[in-house]
Amino acid sequence: MNRSHAPVTREVLVETRGEVSLAAPDYAKAKLLTVVERLHEPVLSVRVKLTQESNHAVVKPAVAQAVVDLDGRPVRAHVAAPTMQEAVDLLHDRLVSRLARVRQHRDLHRHRVTAGSAGWDDDVTRGHRPHRRGLAPEARRIVRHKAYSLPRQTAGAAVFEMEAMDYDFHLFTDVASGCDSVVYRDQRAGGYRRATAGPVGEPEPGLTVSTAGVPELPVAEAVSKLDLTGLPFVFFTDAATGRGNVLYHRYDGHYGLITPAR
Repeated sequence: MNRSHAPVTREVLVETRGEVSLAAPDYAKAKLLTVVERLHEPVLSVRVKLTQESNHAVVKPAVAQAVVDLDGRPVRAHVAAPTMQEAVDLLHDRLVSRLARVRQHRDLHRHRVTAGSAGWDDDVTRGHRPHRRGLAPEARRIVRHKAYSLPRQTAGAAVFEMEAMDYDFHLFTDVASGCDSVVYRDQRAGGYRRATAGPVGEPEPGLTVSTAGVPELPVAEAVSKLDLTGLPFVFFTDAATGRGNVLYHRYDGHYGLITPAR
C-alpha cells in the first residue's frame, strides 16, 4: 500500500498510573506519533501506559509500555528507566526496532521462520527492563489468571510471537506433536530455548531444547517450586487438567498464571 494512502491513527491513547508528570503523556504521544507516521502499513491503534513507582528505593521507577496495532498485528514494547522522559525515549527506540523486525518478517512464510533467524535483541534497550518488586513469599498472591486458546505453532513462530509482544516467554501448542510447549530466552547460553510436555523432538536452528522432564503439579506446588528455584517462571503440567501451564513472577511482586482455555 502506498504510504500516503495508508490510514494512520492520529490518536495515541495514554494511560497513567502513579504520580506521572503532566507533561509526560504529551511527550509520549509526540514520540509515538513519530514512529507510526513512518510506517507504510495501516496503523489501527496506539496504546501507551506510563507508570511511576512510588517506592523511591526502586532504581528504575519509571515504566513505559506501548502496543501498536499494525494492520491487525499487535507489536509491544516494555521498558523501565530512572526518569519518565528517559523511559519514553527508550520505549521509542525499542518499539522502532521491534516494528522493523515484524515488518521484515511479515511477507515471509512466518510459520517457517526459525528461532535463529529472528535477531531481535538490541543491547541498547534489553537491559532496561522493569525490576521485580520484592515481596515476602507469604505476601505473594496469584493476582492474574489468564486462560486462552493456545495457538498451534512451530517453535520458530512462537519465538516470533514472543518477541513481537516483548514477552519473556510464550506458551503454545506445538503444531507437529500437539503438545503444550513454551519458548523463552536462554539467559545463560544466549539465544532461545524450548520446553515441551511431550516428546523432545528434533532441535530447530537457533533453538536449544530442554531435556528436563516437565513436572505434573497442582498449582500450590508450582508456587512453592517457583519460590524455591528463584526462576522467573515455572512450566508445569497441571495435575487437574493435564495441560501445560506457566506460573510466573509479575513485576509487582505477585504471581501470574497462564492456562489453556478448556
